[in-house]
Amino acid sequence: MSRAKQTAPPQQGVVLGLSLLGLVALWSVGAWLGADPTVLPGPLEVGRIAWAEAASGELPRHLMATILRVAAAFALAMGMGLILGIAMGLHAGINRWFGAWLVVLLNVPALVVIVLCYLWIGLNEVAAITAVALNKTAMVAVTIREGVHALDPKTAEMARAYRMSFAARLRHVILPQLWPFIAASTRNGLAIIWKIVLVVEFLGRSDGIGFQIHLYFQLFETGYVLAYALSFVMLMLVLEYGVLQVWEKRTTRWRRLAA
Repeated sequence: MSRAKQTAPPQQGVVLGLSLLGLVALWSVGAWLGADPTVLPGPLEVGRIAWAEAASGELPRHLMATILRVAAAFALAMGMGLILGIAMGLHAGINRWFGAWLVVLLNVPALVVIVLCYLWIGLNEVAAITAVALNKTAMVAVTIREGVHALDPKTAEMARAYRMSFAARLRHVILPQLWPFIAASTRNGLAIIWKIVLVVEFLGRSDGIGFQIHLYFQLFETGYVLAYALSFVMLMLVLEYGVLQVWEKRTTRWRRLAA
């Protein structure tokens, strides 16, 4: 068993590398068959553009602007979603009152929320971050609420038997069981938030990946659009496999030990 555990990470890394290489190969074949770099440039051409933009300082500057917006919106959405989701999951009355609110927020298009925030608050960072956070908070709250509903009732009975305070119950009983749902919200949240941030930057910001995509879309520069878009995708791949999956394995280790 220990030998299998030792060989699992390298095998996973090899599979991941081969999978990404296969995706790049498929892209290369598509670019070769199309034979039109203005429509679909190959990986080497996009890599050359990305390197040149990075060397000039433009890519890091716009990438950092997008990262800061994603981080701020993600922190707000996760914070509000966790509080609302746990409260709705633990108290049926709160769930009845705010359940309809979540349905409304889930079904209002993100574009409408962005436009309304820009109209009401102005074309500024507060409006941009608020619009993104509002779009994601409801999704986090729903996921966490369902996670609370799925808690093992026996652990709740144990907590009451030992007269644990709410803070202790939250730390030792509720949160350990909610980690898979929090991890799912984190993964989905980052994937969705950065896409909404691109729309926000596309519509009303003067920097960021979305702004650059808008600029090169107007210039019909497909290579530059791909270079800026894929730069953030690469960052998300590193975050997914280097941080999120490691964190998820550690926080759910108790489940495997219990099994």
